[in-house]
Amino acid sequence: MQKLVLTAMLLLGMFFHGLAQPAQKTYCNPMNLDYGYTPIPNFSEAGRHRATADPVIVRYKDDYYLFSTNQWGYWWSHDLSNWHFVSRSFLRPDLKVYDDLCAPAVWIQRDTMLVFGSTYSRNFPIWMSTNPKGNEWKEAIHKFDIGGWDPDFFVDDDSRLYMYNGSSNKFPLYGVEINRKNFEPIGTRTEMYLLEPNRYGWQRFGEYLDNTFLDPFMEGAWMTKHNGKYYLQYGAPATEFSGYADGVIVGDHPLGPFVPQSMPFSYKPGGFARGAGHGSTFTDHWENYWHISTQVINVKNNFERRLGLWPAGFDQDGVMYMDAAFGDYPTYLPSAKADHLKSSFTGWMLLNYNKPVRVSSTLGGYHANDAVDENIKTYWSAASGNKGEWIETDLGNLSTVRAIQINYADQDVDTSFLGKKNGIYHQYRLWQSADGKKWKILVDKSNNKTDVPHDYVELPQPVKTRFIKLENIHMPTGKFAISGLRVFGNGNGAKPQPVKNFVVLRGEADKRSAWIRWQLSSDAYAYNIYVGTAPDKLYNCIMVYNANDYWFKAMDKNVPYYFSIEAINENGTSTRTKILKSE
Repeated sequence: MQKLVLTAMLLLGMFFHGLAQPAQKTYCNPMNLDYGYTPIPNFSEAGRHRATADPVIVRYKDDYYLFSTNQWGYWWSHDLSNWHFVSRSFLRPDLKVYDDLCAPAVWIQRDTMLVFGSTYSRNFPIWMSTNPKGNEWKEAIHKFDIGGWDPDFFVDDDSRLYMYNGSSNKFPLYGVEINRKNFEPIGTRTEMYLLEPNRYGWQRFGEYLDNTFLDPFMEGAWMTKHNGKYYLQYGAPATEFSGYADGVIVGDHPLGPFVPQSMPFSYKPGGFARGAGHGSTFTDHWENYWHISTQVINVKNNFERRLGLWPAGFDQDGVMYMDAAFGDYPTYLPSAKADHLKSSFTGWMLLNYNKPVRVSSTLGGYHANDAVDENIKTYWSAASGNKGEWIETDLGNLSTVRAIQINYADQDVDTSFLGKKNGIYHQYRLWQSADGKKWKILVDKSNNKTDVPHDYVELPQPVKTRFIKLENIHMPTGKFAISGLRVFGNGNGAKPQPVKNFVVLRGEADKRSAWIRWQLSSDAYAYNIYVGTAPDKLYNCIMVYNANDYWFKAMDKNVPYYFSIEAINENGTSTRTKILKSE
């Protein structure tokens, strides 16, 4: 009898332990949203393509609401994973323009959500709703006279309302207090901050921060208050570039004065999906901070972009940070109170970087290996979008597969695809084989009716296999084209050895720049370079594939910097090198 009681207690303990610690779900950037196509004809002369940017997430009545540029509606979600689109135009009928909501502002006043789109001249309304999930909106004010491009509205703890705006390579960000009842300005707009590229290297214009012919752009204001401090965030230097980032200035009052943090807190210049600028910061159900921002594609048009979601927060010294290490690998979704100074990365490694690929057909110069080169700008295209086209990737050996991301590219899209298209969908099957001869279905989405341009599938159970095949069933439009077929898990081998001969050579004439070098490792396919302005604050991370140097031009010329590096392969990461100081 005693044994039976002990057994029952043990089983109950295991049961309740399982209830207390549910398996965490994961996601992978870019976010898998049913992005609309650019609605602007002259923006798509090189081909119709999906595009959005300038995202805002707010939490309202225990759900998350996501608004972004030119989507003809918005999304809501309860878990930051499953997003539901609500179709809605925010234009007045008399305003016949393409920009329905460009770089929108969204904020909460008591029990009401308010929305305003960028404008100086069109006199957009401010919209309000207490039931956005039900798509019930009315005008809070018919026209907001002072307008503002890339606006942000912030409600302080004392209920006073402030507005920030600005999008220019000439003028600063501005701020002003707003009467929250009639939305009239209280006083006049004052200057908050103007870029200082001569000091902060990351603010320089250009893909390689060359600053050769244009001044950098500043845009995308967003205010967050934490522990009595005000953190005014802004995007720079331009949305077309991998170094597109969000900086932050910190003050004791919502209208300043402010002091800049030396490095951008939201920064992702490397990896598969690059860029982390013009975004917003919010808290989840457990009050953990997150940051959503814009990612760059810039192939069909400068403004071809996607969205990325990142763990964020503030350290004990009040420094704002965002975790971009493995920022486009599988990451845990929130499920409890967490410390974002500890990584949310799952540890599932990329298994098929530059591995052998076979395909059913190839269109022109869109080569098969462009689907596994970890560059979202390049892609493989089949000769058609027909059912039965396929791509197969060889992992090289039996590996433990846990998740797969399928990134579709816009190749030969129907010219009628302008703006948001509801009711379109992708259908496919994923197959797996241990030997390349006997195949089993791994994932079957042949009956899917949703639009999944960056579909991410977390397997319910890990699978040991070597070959993964993606078979097309249905494309919403265009050719069957893939910019990234990415397989994640573990290669069941040894982790790489620590990196050798890590050197940082900082310029004497220009302290904003450094040349970073290391010895190429035979057992690694990529490296993470960690950098910060203190040895315990290496918050910025740059992932570099298959290279042994990196030109780092993002530094504040007036402060010392600290660096470390780790090697990456299919089995994990090496230990980091000893931290180097560069003055």
